[in-house]
Amino acid sequence: MEKPAYSIAVVAPANRLPPETAEKVAALAAAHYSDRLRLHFHPQCFLSAGHFAGTDKERSDAFLDVANDPAFDAVWFARGGYGACRLDDALFGKLNRAAHVKTYLGYSDMGVLLGRLAREGVGTSVHGPMPTDVNREGGEAAALRALSWLVDRDSTALEPHWRADQPAFAFNLTVLSSMLGTRAEPDLSGAILMIEDIDEQHYRIDRTMFHVMSSANVRRAAGVRLGRMSKIPPNDPPFEKTEQEIVQYWCARAGVPFHGDADIGHDASNRIVPFPMSRPAP
Repeated sequence: MEKPAYSIAVVAPANRLPPETAEKVAALAAAHYSDRLRLHFHPQCFLSAGHFAGTDKERSDAFLDVANDPAFDAVWFARGGYGACRLDDALFGKLNRAAHVKTYLGYSDMGVLLGRLAREGVGTSVHGPMPTDVNREGGEAAALRALSWLVDRDSTALEPHWRADQPAFAFNLTVLSSMLGTRAEPDLSGAILMIEDIDEQHYRIDRTMFHVMSSANVRRAAGVRLGRMSKIPPNDPPFEKTEQEIVQYWCARAGVPFHGDADIGHDASNRIVPFPMSRPAP
């Protein structure tokens, strides 16, 4: 019997996805997967309500719609930006059996949803490229990397330090800092924590690391890996510490091992990091 097509729903819990970007990704998927993949862009992706892809209710309803629909194997978040934390908190109590067996893929602001879903044991949360990344230099490779993992579980798409026997999480550092102490914070005990960021000055990276590494939950992690900190604006006066030196400093103060680099970041080289199921953080 022929294997049925893998079905992916795209939804935008934060910023709007331009229709031309969706068309570009759909064409790419059709060229590489033909009838092996069904890619559905929820109409909400193209709504506009100020900063957001529709109102909080429209974005919440769209996420619940695709998460609870058994016709979809995975939910692929369209893009980041800001807005995932504004989704209706009550929707997580409405996630059905179909939602609990799905894969959810994204990064950046989507870390809020990935962390919450992992904390509550809903489906499989995965850090990785999103449809909007197709517009980056080399972005077709990023989009195909995400699809290759979703459709075929292609191990070459994985972050090279990820291991099946070692729990790992990957977050944008600024987003992670805002998640601590909220219902989006997963239990990091014994896990490798991979972090990355973009458009943050060195002093802001330092301040955010102070907050993150002060968390008792983060201090129970097995170690930290540093992804790419890109597009760092000039610090006035010069900070005189690199981003790696900053992260190593705060890891040492917190007593958390620093394990080196991670192949993640806001770029086309961003790689896949599946999360473990998680218990609520103490």
